[in-house]
Amino acid sequence: MDIVNEILEREQKKAEKYKPITVEKHLDLDIDLGTLLASDTNDLEAKLLKSDKDRDAYLLSLARDNTQLLLNKVWELPTERIEEAIVVRLPAPTTILPRAKPVPKPKPLTKWQEFAKAKGITKNKKDKLKWDEQLQKWVPLYGFKRAAAEKEKNWLIEIPQNVHPMTDMYEKKATEKSEKVAKNELQRLKNIARARKVKIPRVGLPVTSDKASATQLATAATVAKASTASLGKFQDKLPKEKEARGKGIHELIPGKERKRKAPIPTPEAEKQQNLNLLDKILNKRPKIDMDKAVAKHIHDEQVQRSDEKKIVKPKAGKRKGKGGNPTKFSAKKPKGGKGQRNPGKKGPGRKRR
Repeated sequence: MDIVNEILEREQKKAEKYKPITVEKHLDLDIDLGTLLASDTNDLEAKLLKSDKDRDAYLLSLARDNTQLLLNKVWELPTERIEEAIVVRLPAPTTILPRAKPVPKPKPLTKWQEFAKAKGITKNKKDKLKWDEQLQKWVPLYGFKRAAAEKEKNWLIEIPQNVHPMTDMYEKKATEKSEKVAKNELQRLKNIARARKVKIPRVGLPVTSDKASATQLATAATVAKASTASLGKFQDKLPKEKEARGKGIHELIPGKERKRKAPIPTPEAEKQQNLNLLDKILNKRPKIDMDKAVAKHIHDEQVQRSDEKKIVKPKAGKRKGKGGNPTKFSAKKPKGGKGQRNPGKKGPGRKRR
């Protein structure tokens, strides 16, 4: 009997580890299988959350039950076998999740990619190694080992009959390779210009030194001004000078690159940031420079005193008017054309009647 009781207790302990797959909830969960999201709207038990002993166990059991309900919904979907693995295809998600950054734009196709897409040309995966009959070994198709193998293979280059016998074939081959690299680089720049909708000539690069537009001249002046050690901080401005603005200007000017601000982690941090900004605006007071204010006041007093000294007050004279009473008069500044006559200028004289 002791052995039977011991076996029963052991089996009971094993059964306690594995909980049943059926979970009962007062309200059904909102499950989105596309994003594997389960939202539980049932009320929580406040007593268990407040107690320090039972809080962790309660949250663990709650998470286990909700996960079990989510997996039950997943197993209700049709299954299929792929390489000895049973998988299910999830439906389209119904929950719209917010993004911290905008959706990246698709990379524009190059000229060759557009041609291949129109003609239905597909890119086949090539092997990395190829057997070389001359070297009798496997040679990579690209990389530095490929260049070493070519150098080992072409240790002697025959001069064709239509070429000058003193021509350096190694130098000619290196020149042809550099021309191919330059051609590929030019094509890459043309693809970038076409993606940004920049007009360029069909042959060669655009020459705008003699026919530069106002925008190009402003951009060149701004870049040259910011190319100093102080990033143009102490450079004098020309009269009616305007800084160049537009797309791509900050990439040419050092120190002008804009950095994206990190997203606010929590709503509490966003609230605190807004409160700090509001306090800064309300508590902002004008800065008063006392030394500058005193100097300006003294200067204004000196200007006022100098103006008072320049004003000459004429002395009041006395003359006898009608009845012999003296009257006061003040000397006035003669107006133009009514002052003292020029003795060298002859007058017209009296008119005869």
